[in-house]
Amino acid sequence: MPDIFHLSRILGLAAIAFVFALAWTPALIHFLDKYRLGKQIRFEGVPIFAKLHKKKEGTPTMGGILVWGTILTLTLLFWWLGQIGQGTILEKINFLTRRETLLPLGALVASALVGLGDDLLGIFRKDSNGGGLKMRHRLLIYTVIAAFGAWWFFWKLEWDLVHIPFVGDFNIGWWYILLFIFILVATAFSVNEADGLDGLVGGILLIAFASYAVIAFSQGKMDLAVFCGVIIGALLAFLWFNIHPARFFMGDTGAMSLGITLGIIAMLTNAFLLLPFIGFILVVESGSVIIQLLSRKIRRKKIFLSTPIHHHFEAIGWPETKVTMRFWIIGGVMAVIGLIIVFIEKII
Repeated sequence: MPDIFHLSRILGLAAIAFVFALAWTPALIHFLDKYRLGKQIRFEGVPIFAKLHKKKEGTPTMGGILVWGTILTLTLLFWWLGQIGQGTILEKINFLTRRETLLPLGALVASALVGLGDDLLGIFRKDSNGGGLKMRHRLLIYTVIAAFGAWWFFWKLEWDLVHIPFVGDFNIGWWYILLFIFILVATAFSVNEADGLDGLVGGILLIAFASYAVIAFSQGKMDLAVFCGVIIGALLAFLWFNIHPARFFMGDTGAMSLGITLGIIAMLTNAFLLLPFIGFILVVESGSVIIQLLSRKIRRKKIFLSTPIHHHFEAIGWPETKVTMRFWIIGGVMAVIGLIIVFIEKII
């Protein structure tokens, strides 16, 4: 019976998040259109990308506000209802707790605000590079946020345990801080790179957060599972308007915040080693960028026509929708493999 109740919390709040986000999306779109907060397309040094995406210039960006704004609003709303309704069902619905959801919520909002600043810089700073922060500056910001998260885990939660599937648990001491920072920076970078086609990163993140909701539920981390459910509901509403042709783009305010949050949830569930499966497309996207960069520096040649790799497939003639949906399928299959690993380990 308790599991049925918690499952109802997850599904119910996911549905509420979807309806709530869907309801206020028109107001957000109107605001973005009214103040012409549209995407600038980078032209310098990326002729293939510019040719493929020139028609998208001016499409409203910062649509990620819909996702994190919904998550923040509902989290605080149900926390408040839990406070005034102590001893009732309202207290049990609250999912904001220090041990499970306070850190991912705080990191979500903090990185979202930084990403929002980057989006605004990209909109109002007119140049051939599309404005915005350079990647090295973004990596520095990811590192600062990740370092705070590592401090929270190591000192506040007294956590330095690493789980290796089918092997066991290991306390690694101070090394945990470096591992934590690497996982968060890598995840945030990968999400940023995957945000390039209508609906692509939204669908991939939906699969990833759904997978970690299942993992959190199987571990008894019910508040974290509910938090993932709210993210899922908000992402579904975002995808409603982001699938081709996109009504708005996620922007850095969404990609940065959701990438950081995904990494933190992977660490909270101690299932970060499953990220290469659950976030397989994210790994492929960032991997293609790194491989291309190394090849150009070492061999003076490109391997892909354009990177991240979804632009390569566009360049060879695949329609944008075909790339997106095939990446969704691959991502879903690989995430299932990750979950199978979780379930098999519980059985044996």
